[in-house]
Amino acid sequence: MRLFLSGQGGFALAVAKAVTDRGHTLAGVATPATRRNRPDDDDPLHWDRLRAWAYPRRLPWVDAGQLHAHHVPDDTDVLVAAHSHAFIGRATRARARVAAIGYHPSLLPLHRGRDAVRWTIRDRDRVTGGSVYHLTDHTDAGPLAAQEHVLVPPGATATTLWREHLAPLGVRLILGVLDDLAAGHRVEVPQDEARATWEPSWSRPPLIKPELPQLGGTAHTHPEALHRP
Repeated sequence: MRLFLSGQGGFALAVAKAVTDRGHTLAGVATPATRRNRPDDDDPLHWDRLRAWAYPRRLPWVDAGQLHAHHVPDDTDVLVAAHSHAFIGRATRARARVAAIGYHPSLLPLHRGRDAVRWTIRDRDRVTGGSVYHLTDHTDAGPLAAQEHVLVPPGATATTLWREHLAPLGVRLILGVLDDLAAGHRVEVPQDEARATWEPSWSRPPLIKPELPQLGGTAHTHPEALHRP
């Protein structure tokens, strides 16, 4: 299948390598222009890892913050969000003929939000996991395509839990869902909204999500959900 990948960092790069090794074709990628805290877009040494990988392979690239529907080629089958922190709008998702999916490092609907792994460690959860879900207008709330649990190892940190367990799990789950879609098997299991939780980012102003219970007693919602193309 032909895929369009939106993501960043080592996880997006691992997904790109895995899907191409599996025989899928990348039609283009969207990443931040540079790595975190590296403002110089003219220096390839500062580029996001997926962008740097895509460049010598002549893959079309767009800044994830500027991703719009016209950037996704007409013949794209699946749009994949892999550690993508930019909201992907409805018109952009619709460019994918088969599906638009993303990976979230929690057992959705628990721990929605961009810092799920940190909150898992902070809350001393003994069990966590990963979820591949269909992208919708609501952040991390689309129907589930695949999910698997992981026991949190004693002494785990957010970094070790992500790198050693949840990131590899995400690559494997994405590959499995793509295999299902290629075979014409589409899984969509609605998330249980009664059990949904949302925790704000540790490093950025909170999004407003009035429909979800969350820590701190303040409700937050997503300002771009219905307005970003």
